[in-house]
Amino acid sequence: MKRLIALLRHPLTKDLGIDDARTTLLRQQIVREKRFLAQLYREWNATLGAAIPAGPGRVLELGSGGDVLREFIPDLVTSNILALPQLDLQTLGESLPFADESLKAIVMTNVFHHISDVRAMLHEAARVTRPGGRMAMIEPWNTAWSRVVYRHLHHEPFEPATLDWALPAGGGPLSSANGALPWIVFARDRARFAEEFPEWTISSITPFMPLAYVLSGGVASRVGAPGGAYGFVRRMEQRLPQGLCAMFATIVLDRNACRT
Repeated sequence: MKRLIALLRHPLTKDLGIDDARTTLLRQQIVREKRFLAQLYREWNATLGAAIPAGPGRVLELGSGGDVLREFIPDLVTSNILALPQLDLQTLGESLPFADESLKAIVMTNVFHHISDVRAMLHEAARVTRPGGRMAMIEPWNTAWSRVVYRHLHHEPFEPATLDWALPAGGGPLSSANGALPWIVFARDRARFAEEFPEWTISSITPFMPLAYVLSGGVASRVGAPGGAYGFVRRMEQRLPQGLCAMFATIVLDRNACRT
């Protein structure tokens, strides 16, 4: 299986490491060229945009690859841990260069499960987000089906039995990961999360998309379903039991008035 995955790696990035900034830049090109995948990311961006509270205020995107989300969130501040061109700033999620309660929201896509110290990041996000604000993310999710896919067809670790929320030290900013981490923090350890972070309330967790990302081939593969099939695939997979089959979840946290 690993040999097959290697053979299917996209030629633009097959010789680059995942922590190389060039990989992130080239993957934006890959998304644009793979029409099925481009529609998937557009749907994800629209979902995050719809989660933003009404009214004025800046919104921070962690882990930006470009500025495509700005179509759905006009007051967006783009950022990445890597030094990438055309982004507003380079920053860690655990140390944000913003004043207290200065942001309306924070959004991210496939970022939370790469953060080495999610406790520090959640505290820092609470500091800079104003009461009534939100944090919204789209992340891998743990189901019977997703465990098969992530463990056998994906390069990142997926360890739902891990007790610690922290990632192992010494990894790179993107190569260090646990795809099950969002499920661990917000579902398995939900009571612990509520106790440690009274600043945040889990507003919603919506598991979704059992098949579309697999059929897209993702950003690392040269193969993928044709763009014209996207609507059919999404309609078909919405009939499946998402709690058993979903590969991703949209997670929305509301910022409470209290802060410790």
